[in-house]
Amino acid sequence: MTHPPKSSAAPPGPGPASGVPTMPAIPPQSGVAAESRAPAPASARRTALAEGADRLRAAATTEPGRLRLIGAVLALLVVAFGAVTAWQTTDRAAAADDVLHRSQPLSSDAADIYRSLADANTAASSGFLAGGQETAASRDRYEKDIRTAAAKLVTAAANSEPNSPSAEAISKINTLLPRYKGLVERARTYNRQGYPVGGAYLRYANNVMQKQMLPAAEDLYKKENQRLRDDYGDATPYPWAAIALGVVALAALAWAQRRNYQHTNRVLNHGLVAATATAAVVLLWLVVGHTVARAGLNGSYDHGVRSLNVLHDARIASLKARGNENLSLVARGADTVKVGEETYDAYYYDFDKDMTVLGKGLAQAKKLADDTAGSRPVVAAEGNMKVWKERHASARTEDENGNYQTALDKVIGAKGATGECFDSVDANLASALTHEQNEFRQSAGNGLDAMTGLPVGAAVLAVLGAAGAVLGIGRRLSEYR
Repeated sequence: MTHPPKSSAAPPGPGPASGVPTMPAIPPQSGVAAESRAPAPASARRTALAEGADRLRAAATTEPGRLRLIGAVLALLVVAFGAVTAWQTTDRAAAADDVLHRSQPLSSDAADIYRSLADANTAASSGFLAGGQETAASRDRYEKDIRTAAAKLVTAAANSEPNSPSAEAISKINTLLPRYKGLVERARTYNRQGYPVGGAYLRYANNVMQKQMLPAAEDLYKKENQRLRDDYGDATPYPWAAIALGVVALAALAWAQRRNYQHTNRVLNHGLVAATATAAVVLLWLVVGHTVARAGLNGSYDHGVRSLNVLHDARIASLKARGNENLSLVARGADTVKVGEETYDAYYYDFDKDMTVLGKGLAQAKKLADDTAGSRPVVAAEGNMKVWKERHASARTEDENGNYQTALDKVIGAKGATGECFDSVDANLASALTHEQNEFRQSAGNGLDAMTGLPVGAAVLAVLGAAGAVLGIGRRLSEYR
């Protein structure tokens, strides 16, 4: 049986030959139809912050992820606590060091500048009154005071800010000091030659001192005292930011350990316990150390600086009183002041005001003295002042009655004169100042010592605490591997 031959034609399919109608081909179109077939643009890329937040949320859905997040937060809190503690305690320790070694010594130097200038003025007037009988001791005292003032001015200038008010006051005194010395030397020269014009030169020198130099020195003293108060203000406030961070870190560590116990029924995690211990040590050290430092610094101010300021003011008042007492005999009534309807000798009038200030200062210094060693010289100075006022009243009576030489002997004489009382007041005030200066150094030094090592110790312990927290959480994570 024969088969029909195979055809190589294509199999029938849809088309005209198969009898099935076909759709005509549609040519490519431009415009809206074509655009509708274009692929949709890719979505905008998300930010790294959003992607990171998604990863954190995804990680927080698993226990290992939550543990990693807890460990990071604990380490960050402990490190931040240590860093803020180191920063705040460093600032306070630096301010306390300035109180002890910079601002208070400069404040005392400013007071010494005032005292030296005032004492030099007093010594110059005493030497003038002695005339040809001026002693070597009186001359040496004047020269020593001038040298002391010049040396203290150099120190103050080296520690003052350029173009600051303190620097301006120092420059003014430095400019006037040679001028004052020249006037005093002229007064001495004419006085030894017996010319009355010597008294006019001395009064002019005193005017330069009283109206220009001493006000500038007083302004310097006030500004250095303000700097001292500012340093105390920087050294004594509690570091509340560090304390708050320490409490937050301890609370977070306690919560983490409680959570660990709830999930594992294990009481202790060695790493978290170590982190808690280091944070507690730093917080306790911070609070106790700063409390002790604050107590020492406050004590140095209340029982040191306040007493020193009062004693400096009292000593300055005694110097001014002595200078006015001497100048009353130099002027011999040439300078007067009118108060109301009454006219007074200008120098006697100022002497009475200065003695009033001295009396009030000694009374206040006695109240501030917190031990016998501090109050004893003040009480002695009060007794000296009482005798001084009595002798001064006697000398003034002689002067007003025309007995000039007798009055002069009662003021600058070798024995029983007011000069003895002034010297005793000055010596006792110097003793009281030395005692209070030592009290200040001891209290301020104790305050500074209480903060020694705290900044470095806090930083080191914080790093160890953070490492402990990370290791403690790592120990838990290892259980999931």
